[in-house]
Amino acid sequence: MKARDVKVVLCGGIRTPIGHFSKSLSAISPEHLLMLTINALLAKTTLYPHAVDGVMAGWVGQGSHAPNIARIAVLLSHLPEKAHAVTVQANCVSGLEAISSAARHIVMGEGDVYIAGGTESMSSFPYAIRGDRSMKELRSLDMVRANWSSLLDHEGINVVDCIEEGLNDPIRNLNMAATAEVCAQLYSIDRKSQDAYALETYSRCLAAENAGFYASHVTPVEAHGEKLLDKDEYPYLRESLVKKPEMLSKAPALFDHSSFSIARFYELYGKYITGKQYAEGQTHATVTLFNSCARSDGAAAVIVASEKRAKELGLEILAEIVDWGYWGNDPAYMGIAPVFATANALERAGLSFDQIDLIELHEAFAATCLSIFKVGHEKYSHDWEGKWKDGKLNPNGGSIPLGHPLAATGTRIVLNALYQMKQKPEIRYALATACAAGGLGGAMIIQKYR
Repeated sequence: MKARDVKVVLCGGIRTPIGHFSKSLSAISPEHLLMLTINALLAKTTLYPHAVDGVMAGWVGQGSHAPNIARIAVLLSHLPEKAHAVTVQANCVSGLEAISSAARHIVMGEGDVYIAGGTESMSSFPYAIRGDRSMKELRSLDMVRANWSSLLDHEGINVVDCIEEGLNDPIRNLNMAATAEVCAQLYSIDRKSQDAYALETYSRCLAAENAGFYASHVTPVEAHGEKLLDKDEYPYLRESLVKKPEMLSKAPALFDHSSFSIARFYELYGKYITGKQYAEGQTHATVTLFNSCARSDGAAAVIVASEKRAKELGLEILAEIVDWGYWGNDPAYMGIAPVFATANALERAGLSFDQIDLIELHEAFAATCLSIFKVGHEKYSHDWEGKWKDGKLNPNGGSIPLGHPLAATGTRIVLNALYQMKQKPEIRYALATACAAGGLGGAMIIQKYR
């Protein structure tokens, strides 16, 4: 088995608008979101369906209704039956890993043209009955129905919300917002700094929307002849927050209420906040809904191809994949994983941080972004904050104002990078990087195609 010496390129992409949780896209299944995205990509480009060797698709909320959702999307869309299909689950870096997987297939000579991306419908995450089928109450659906009224009275049987369960780390028993608060407390990231970061990314996103940046690679979602959503949902919320920034400061902190105070937070999770102790009247909760990314629905896809085949097909080549890196750290601090994944990718690529002209960073929380700035500088002397202040990091806003459709986000940040590179000829190297539950980080470096 030999790897080919082949240049792997990105030939444009597209995504759906990002819908807010339980709103405009809530009735569209993740497989149909992916199918719509694939068909829109085919319609947008010169790629003809039979040229596609496979689909690599991320999906975090994997359910039994669409086993191997990549294959389901192939069969629902205009793609040929021959196309290979692989579904990726690496939490929030799934959309990046899908692109890496497509590149690996090309390098190994398994194919030359892949569609890679991710899809998510958090609005359709189910509730689940947990328990094993050795219990007679769970041996069949008929038995479940017959015992429905008393089901939860049985020891060993419970009903869970798959969103809450999925967003909780089972190793450290921290939900994702709690990991952000841990970082905020550990690295002394105060509420004012987080809200200031959030306000800036909302402002940048609003300006990009008004300038038509996202219109270049967002396709409307329609169902039964009706347009459900043609732009990222709730632009008026972004506009309101920019016009009335006091809304940010007035938002309640997630860990500052009667049922779960910051004091209680320290009792449970203080062991992860090394060197810090709770001090009455001096320790404050900082993470809010407005300085965090929102639960969302959406899909995104990009064409990954060998340079030779892309040219044969007349595809518009936007960038070359230089290299990537994935890295794991303690799940309690999952938000800082991009620091280490980026260092790994830079080392593999033989590049310095200063050579990166554009960074697209998944904004899980303002707290984690600001922690990355601090840890990246301390560990590697990487000036993330300088890139942010110079408008070279998330110049068009990020996940906080747009939302976070889990597996689609890794591909969404690559799309942001591609179309910003297309607009700005001075950009040579771009980095797309994200954190993920479980303490994973992913980073991909791309170079403008010349």
